[in-house]
Amino acid sequence: MAELITIEDPDDPRLHDYTGLTDVELRRRREPAEGLFIAEGEKVIRRARSAGYETRSMLLSAKWVDVMRDVIDELPAPVYVVTPDLAEQVTGYHVHRGALASLQRKPLPTADELLATTRRVVIMESVNDHTNIGAIFRSAAALGMDAVLLSPDCADPLYRRSVKVSMGAVFSVPYARLDTWPRGLESVREAGFTLLALTPDERAKTLEETAPHEKERVALMLGAEGSGLTGRALAAADEWVRIPMAHGVDSLNVGAAAAVAFYAVATGRPAS
Repeated sequence: MAELITIEDPDDPRLHDYTGLTDVELRRRREPAEGLFIAEGEKVIRRARSAGYETRSMLLSAKWVDVMRDVIDELPAPVYVVTPDLAEQVTGYHVHRGALASLQRKPLPTADELLATTRRVVIMESVNDHTNIGAIFRSAAALGMDAVLLSPDCADPLYRRSVKVSMGAVFSVPYARLDTWPRGLESVREAGFTLLALTPDERAKTLEETAPHEKERVALMLGAEGSGLTGRALAAADEWVRIPMAHGVDSLNVGAAAAVAFYAVATGRPAS
């Protein structure tokens, strides 16, 4: 059983994992370097533990102790109990869900390892909005995509905001980083995947015309919000695909577009 420790000092060094959670640049550097990430909320914490992530500690307000009692009873790690005000002082924001956990990262698989055992892969280029990362992972999990590959400059899927938006789906879809870009796409093609670049460009074929669900192995490429895939990424693709738009709308948010495209790729019901 975990030890319940009441803390009243926001500068207590035992709370180091939770300090400055709203400082994106700081956490971006610290968390991978220290091998940790933060899960927020009961459901997300439970899903992280079910996925096999080792808990370093938990930070709870008093009313969440009973809610998380079964988890606490299984933990070898400390559980720090604090007031909501102290939690806000430490983290930098009001912790609405009342429960945080610091968890140990796992070593990432290589891209080649994922490609050897998958058929439907998502590839993201320069997606740096954590909300979009989380939404894309959630849709990938829900709609049956097998894995995610990230360009070297994509945001961290285990950043707190991404984990929260995905509702823990980042734990159920395996992912890896490509070492080089766009040269790393060659290894995807060599593994037998057709590279489909999602773009609003009118020169692209519609998903219905492309029929990605009929292809043996498909890698769907997504670009950053606004700018989309770069010219280099588009040039490296085998085909360009688009989602037909109506009512004068030129494109969708990348998270929404991803969900539509995943449905077409994974279920055999293309958007028309």
